[in-house]
Amino acid sequence: MPIPDYQTIMLPLLRFAADGEEHSMREVIDALAAEFGLTDEERNQLLPSGQRPIFNNRVGWACTYLRKAGLLMSPRRGIIRITERGQQALAQNPEKIDNDFLSQYEEFREFIQLSRSKDPSVTQPESHEVITPLEALERAYASLMENLAEELLQRVKEASPTFFERLVVELLVAMGYGGSRHEAGQAIGRSSDEGIDGIINEDRLGLDVVYIQAKRWSDPVGRPEIQKFVGALQGKRARKGIFITTSSFTKEAMDYASNIIDPKIVLIDGRQLVSLMIEYNVGVSTQSKYEIKGIDRDFFLEE
Repeated sequence: MPIPDYQTIMLPLLRFAADGEEHSMREVIDALAAEFGLTDEERNQLLPSGQRPIFNNRVGWACTYLRKAGLLMSPRRGIIRITERGQQALAQNPEKIDNDFLSQYEEFREFIQLSRSKDPSVTQPESHEVITPLEALERAYASLMENLAEELLQRVKEASPTFFERLVVELLVAMGYGGSRHEAGQAIGRSSDEGIDGIINEDRLGLDVVYIQAKRWSDPVGRPEIQKFVGALQGKRARKGIFITTSSFTKEAMDYASNIIDPKIVLIDGRQLVSLMIEYNVGVSTQSKYEIKGIDRDFFLEE
């Protein structure tokens, strides 16, 4: 089944805590995952940032909203327990507990009002899907990154061949290859024959070298081009090569490259190229930066 949204989780969560005992968040997450019949794949599905499972995040927000309404309490870090108000809510035998249900409590209304004053989209997302505030933020970030990647790739495709060569140099140096930009620049342009566009040091000491093929193409790169590159590497007795293109690789090309043991070939298509550019700040600059902060629970631990 689809991963339930945080409001769908609220009632099963409160029922799980109805025994009045203290429960760790790990117990809660495991029990609710079993109740909803989630597979391991669904449980391991991550937020766009890749830092936390979606289901864990939604259980956490369900706990937060129930605590804000006074139905749950957290006696200590990572532990929840139902309150008397929570028991009374269950005694009403509600069909569901969601934000509308919690709005009967003044503390929750104040919490929602404060959240809306800071960001109206947090508690009332435009989509029909109910998502947590963190998911809304991460989805917005992912959308911005996707748009940036598309625009960046288009700019790279429109650039001159000389500029593209310089871009490859900048990226490889930013990733730790080639030593200085001057050394890398000399290395990249000095071959340009036999199917090899350049050579660059793998490390700053030059203990090993990597051969480069860079194609500013629109059409997919097929197996014949990769075979030609491999032949050129073998002619140089080279052990490592990188084939970079602004387009893509055919399945046959990727299968061929993945089955080669010596020399080792790495294929970088247009999407991966701009992803690396963004990661290593090549051709992009930071526009805004936001920090997401939470309570430092250790700070409040008393001796």
